[in-house]
Amino acid sequence: MGCGKKRLTALADWEFGGGGPYCQACQESCPDCPQVLNAPLTYEGWQVWDLVQRLGGQLRIAGTSVIGWDMGAALQLGTALGVPPKAMAELLPPIEAVMVRKINEEARSGSDMNH
Repeated sequence: MGCGKKRLTALADWEFGGGGPYCQACQESCPDCPQVLNAPLTYEGWQVWDLVQRLGGQLRIAGTSVIGWDMGAALQLGTALGVPPKAMAELLPPIEAVMVRKINEEARSGSDMNH
Protein backbone atom coordinates (compact mmCIF):
# COMPACT_ATOMS: atom_id res chain seq x y z
CA MET A 1 0.00 0.00 0.00
CA GLY A 2 1.04 3.57 -0.46
CA CYS A 3 2.63 3.39 -3.89
CA GLY A 4 -0.57 4.58 -5.60
CA LYS A 5 -0.77 7.93 -3.84
CA LYS A 6 1.12 9.90 -6.47
CA ARG A 7 -0.85 8.35 -9.31
CA LEU A 8 -4.25 8.87 -7.65
CA THR A 9 -3.47 12.39 -6.47
CA ALA A 10 -2.38 13.28 -10.03
CA LEU A 11 -5.64 11.78 -11.29
CA ALA A 12 -7.58 13.79 -8.69
CA ASP A 13 -5.71 16.96 -9.69
CA TRP A 14 -6.78 16.37 -13.29
CA GLU A 15 -10.37 15.37 -12.46
CA PHE A 16 -11.12 18.10 -9.92
CA GLY A 17 -9.23 20.63 -12.01
CA GLY A 18 -11.74 20.28 -14.86
CA GLY A 19 -10.12 17.45 -16.80
CA GLY A 20 -13.17 15.19 -16.91
CA PRO A 21 -15.49 17.62 -18.69
CA TYR A 22 -12.64 18.78 -20.94
CA CYS A 23 -12.00 15.27 -22.22
CA GLN A 24 -15.66 14.28 -22.67
CA ALA A 25 -15.51 15.81 -26.15
CA CYS A 26 -12.80 13.34 -27.21
CA GLN A 27 -13.90 10.54 -29.50
CA GLU A 28 -11.14 8.27 -28.25
CA SER A 29 -8.69 8.11 -25.38
CA CYS A 30 -5.43 9.97 -26.01
CA PRO A 31 -2.29 8.05 -24.99
CA ASP A 32 -0.93 11.07 -23.10
CA CYS A 33 -4.24 11.84 -21.37
CA PRO A 34 -3.80 12.25 -17.58
CA GLN A 35 -6.82 9.97 -17.08
CA VAL A 36 -4.96 7.20 -18.92
CA LEU A 37 -1.49 7.92 -17.54
CA ASN A 38 -2.67 8.11 -13.93
CA ALA A 39 -5.31 5.39 -13.94
CA PRO A 40 -5.15 3.17 -10.85
CA LEU A 41 -2.94 0.11 -11.25
CA THR A 42 -4.42 -2.04 -8.50
CA TYR A 43 -7.88 -3.34 -7.76
CA GLU A 44 -7.84 -1.45 -4.45
CA GLY A 45 -6.87 1.74 -6.29
CA TRP A 46 -9.82 1.30 -8.64
CA GLN A 47 -12.11 0.68 -5.67
CA VAL A 48 -10.97 3.88 -3.93
CA TRP A 49 -11.25 5.88 -7.17
CA ASP A 50 -14.79 4.56 -7.67
CA LEU A 51 -15.58 5.60 -4.10
CA VAL A 52 -14.17 9.09 -4.75
CA GLN A 53 -16.50 9.42 -7.73
CA ARG A 54 -19.46 8.66 -5.45
CA LEU A 55 -18.62 11.26 -2.78
CA GLY A 56 -19.87 14.37 -4.57
CA GLY A 57 -22.76 14.82 -2.17
CA GLN A 58 -20.63 14.27 0.93
CA LEU A 59 -18.83 17.62 1.00
CA ARG A 60 -18.24 19.51 4.24
CA ILE A 61 -18.49 23.24 3.69
CA ALA A 62 -17.62 26.16 5.98
CA GLY A 63 -18.82 29.52 4.73
CA THR A 64 -18.00 29.51 1.05
CA SER A 65 -15.13 27.01 1.24
CA VAL A 66 -15.07 23.26 0.88
CA ILE A 67 -13.16 21.79 3.82
CA GLY A 68 -13.35 18.10 2.94
CA TRP A 69 -15.57 15.09 2.65
CA ASP A 70 -17.73 13.76 5.43
CA MET A 71 -15.20 11.02 6.18
CA GLY A 72 -17.64 9.07 8.35
CA ALA A 73 -20.04 8.81 5.42
CA ALA A 74 -17.16 8.08 3.02
CA LEU A 75 -15.90 5.22 5.18
CA GLN A 76 -19.40 3.79 5.63
CA LEU A 77 -20.03 3.91 1.89
CA GLY A 78 -16.62 2.38 1.18
CA THR A 79 -17.27 -0.40 3.66
CA ALA A 80 -20.66 -1.09 2.08
CA LEU A 81 -18.95 -1.29 -1.31
CA GLY A 82 -16.29 -3.68 0.02
CA VAL A 83 -13.36 -1.27 -0.21
CA PRO A 84 -10.58 -2.44 2.11
CA PRO A 85 -10.33 -0.13 5.17
CA LYS A 86 -6.53 0.12 4.83
CA ALA A 87 -6.88 1.32 1.22
CA MET A 88 -9.40 3.97 2.25
CA ALA A 89 -7.24 5.12 5.19
CA GLU A 90 -4.15 5.32 3.00
CA LEU A 91 -5.59 6.84 -0.18
CA LEU A 92 -8.62 8.99 0.67
CA PRO A 93 -6.84 11.73 2.70
CA PRO A 94 -4.35 12.78 -0.03
CA ILE A 95 -7.08 12.66 -2.69
CA GLU A 96 -9.33 14.72 -0.40
CA ALA A 97 -6.60 17.35 -0.01
CA VAL A 98 -6.32 17.72 -3.80
CA MET A 99 -10.10 17.87 -4.18
CA VAL A 100 -10.40 20.62 -1.56
CA ARG A 101 -7.63 22.68 -3.15
CA LYS A 102 -8.97 22.37 -6.69
CA ILE A 103 -12.62 23.07 -5.84
CA ASN A 104 -11.70 26.09 -3.73
CA GLU A 105 -9.36 27.42 -6.45
CA GLU A 106 -12.18 27.10 -8.98
CA ALA A 107 -14.63 28.83 -6.66
CA ARG A 108 -12.19 31.70 -6.04
CA SER A 109 -11.43 32.15 -9.75
CA GLY A 110 -15.15 32.11 -10.55
CA SER A 111 -15.91 34.72 -7.91
CA ASP A 112 -12.99 36.89 -9.11
CA MET A 113 -14.61 37.05 -12.56
CA ASN A 114 -17.83 38.38 -11.01
CA HIS A 115 -16.08 41.36 -9.34
